[in-house]
Amino acid sequence: MEKKTVTIGMAGAGRATQLHMEAFSRVRDITPCFKKILAKHIDHAQRAKTEYGFLETAASFEELLADPDIEVIDICTPPYVHTEMILQALKAGKHVICEKPLTGYFGKAEDQKPIGKMVSKRKMFQELLESMDEIKKAVECSDRKFMYAENFIYAPAIQKMAEIITKKKSRILCLKGEESLKGSSSHVAGEWDKTGGGTFTRTGSHPLSAVLWLKQVEAKARQVDIKVESIMADMGYITNTLSEYDHRHIAAKPNDVEDFGTAVITFSDQTKAIIMATDTLLGGSRNYVEAYCNDAALKANLTLNNLMSTYFLDEERLDDVYISEMLPSKTGWNHPFVLDEIIRGYSAEMQDFMEAVAYDREPVSGFQIAYDTAKITYAAYLSAEEGRRVVLDDN
Repeated sequence: MEKKTVTIGMAGAGRATQLHMEAFSRVRDITPCFKKILAKHIDHAQRAKTEYGFLETAASFEELLADPDIEVIDICTPPYVHTEMILQALKAGKHVICEKPLTGYFGKAEDQKPIGKMVSKRKMFQELLESMDEIKKAVECSDRKFMYAENFIYAPAIQKMAEIITKKKSRILCLKGEESLKGSSSHVAGEWDKTGGGTFTRTGSHPLSAVLWLKQVEAKARQVDIKVESIMADMGYITNTLSEYDHRHIAAKPNDVEDFGTAVITFSDQTKAIIMATDTLLGGSRNYVEAYCNDAALKANLTLNNLMSTYFLDEERLDDVYISEMLPSKTGWNHPFVLDEIIRGYSAEMQDFMEAVAYDREPVSGFQIAYDTAKITYAAYLSAEEGRRVVLDDN
């Protein structure tokens, strides 16, 4: 049987694009065709075209949309352009893959700068809901697929947790999730008007989405309705307290975004979840989700895990050997990433997305999880600023 082909137009040429392209290379039974790639700087687009095997570069987003061969627009751009690109792509009849977060608040002309410190989180929350409702309407009115690129949901360990919860019909009593590292390599990561938030948006969205999805897996297995009832959160600006010398190992340089965030979520069945994200972790990245159930304890450790250990006295001839994300040195003992694109879910994510398009079915990670993650993230910002529990039905 001849393989189905899905033709892709890529918006962006940064780290997210790299992760997506590595995952596309592992797709089975369907052939992704890489037609055009767009980047803010043409030299970045040209370099990515050569590296990933795209046929052409695009001069504008409109050029991607106008190409009749392109079926899917993969949005790997900074978050502040997500809303516009999603709406335009759906209107043009394209399927959409969108990197996290779905969207955020990035400022208005009348806002005082920097907006992360000067604009109230209540205003941000309300504006976010309006923006997402516009996207929601566009998704519902379209016959195209919206695919939310949340790799944690597709991580094999998270999928195994879901299988166990489904088979046992377990009640999840408490969930814990974290993604922490030493900051971001992006030069705009410290600016709210570019990212829509700090570490809780940038990294905390991963465990948050996984936790929300697992509760929906439980709800489906037990045939009950479970929703998020309230959020209590705290956010911090820790690295700003450091001297230049004390800051030397940490990449986080927040201007008006948080470098620490934690939230306690209460579900309508009165169970809890705790989400934590920091830019103050040295030694690589920490990604895990834990579920404490009435009849089981489940722990998914994505990174750092102990599939392999290495010990080096020097880094001679290791220039092209990838050990770990955000690791400044390869010497000493380390736990290297092994098949990272599989362990962290990227490969299964793109396999699912290509099958959703090729065989006209809904993706595992779709619009609702994208919407809920962004809504709860901004409810957490509101809670932290106002120092109170935010009940979602009241806001």
